[in-house]
Amino acid sequence: MKLIAAILAASSLVLAAAEPPPTLAIGSQAPAFALPGTDGKTHRLTDFAAARVLVVIFTCNHCPDANAAAPRMAALDARYRDKGVAFVAISGNHPAAIRPDELGYSPYDDSFDDMKPFAAENGWQFPYLYDGDKQDVTTAYGAQATPHVFVFDETRTLRYTGRMDDNRRKFGPAGKSYLADAIDALLNGAKVNPETTRPFGCSTKWIWKRDSVAKDQEKWESLPVTLETLDAKTAAILRQNTTAKLRVINLWSTTCGPCVSEFPELVETSRRFQNRPVEVVTISLDPIESKPAVLEFLKSRHAALPAPTAKSLKKESRTSNHYIYQGNPDHLAEAIDPDWQGALPLTVVVAPGGELVWRTNDEVDPFTLRSHIVKWLRQSHAANPDF
Repeated sequence: MKLIAAILAASSLVLAAAEPPPTLAIGSQAPAFALPGTDGKTHRLTDFAAARVLVVIFTCNHCPDANAAAPRMAALDARYRDKGVAFVAISGNHPAAIRPDELGYSPYDDSFDDMKPFAAENGWQFPYLYDGDKQDVTTAYGAQATPHVFVFDETRTLRYTGRMDDNRRKFGPAGKSYLADAIDALLNGAKVNPETTRPFGCSTKWIWKRDSVAKDQEKWESLPVTLETLDAKTAAILRQNTTAKLRVINLWSTTCGPCVSEFPELVETSRRFQNRPVEVVTISLDPIESKPAVLEFLKSRHAALPAPTAKSLKKESRTSNHYIYQGNPDHLAEAIDPDWQGALPLTVVVAPGGELVWRTNDEVDPFTLRSHIVKWLRQSHAANPDF
């Protein structure tokens, strides 16, 4: 046992001391790869031997900069596909190395399963490959952020590395595209200038960052869980939503199977969007005398308040986002959703000012819920870049 403990302790030190690898130097040859793609095939460097220019972009599903760059990647691929330019996207992030609060800009996580719909949504016609488990290829290229671009000439010599453009997380066409300039230079037999820029985006999620994720989880599970009593008047105030936040309101009960099943996803959604103007409110319809049991249920699901949410609640003179309703259910329906017929669960998503964004009277599909949240956040950001 002592030997095992010593090995684990040594492993923890190694993980804590790990550093990102250096970025591949200009003039280097393209490191070989053989990686699974979202099309079900294994793709190799040699598959692109006929291309005059090879563009390798390390990216991911969750990062706001990568999300904004994804449509521009599709546009550049369409622009250069018939000119002998091949594009390849690689996700090198390890899914277990990402904290929940890093996922608040996309409905997707960085699993291989989520890569296929992400590529389809963005209209990608080029391979999207997965290197998250071993990260050997990501290490060989020294990809620092998402997205991180590598452009190779016909001999597969690196001629440009860095960022695509200066748009960062802004959606839409780029005014200045370093990637397009590099491709044009190589197609015209000219020297690429500049040869390097700094990539900008979310850091690569190296497997050794799992320690940080574990500590974040431990901290989360140590937070207090609260439950307050709710009346119809306060419920109506919640539904009117006079804040600047998007409010997800869930009606549930501990005796409702779908309610219990979906609850961990609601907690995950709360954690995921904790740094965005989003909050999740739950209202139990259990009998008021069951309040202790409801609180125990919430504790068992670690349904704590994220620190940013707790801070925002103080401005509203509130202490919790978990309630148990005491009163006539008809009055609750009138306050939250007059179309509600009484079946549980019920989830409504309410924009500032009380506008209904989305509702479901079924068990929540987490991807659908988060898609509606992300859509609203992106629209709000487009209208107000400082949002």
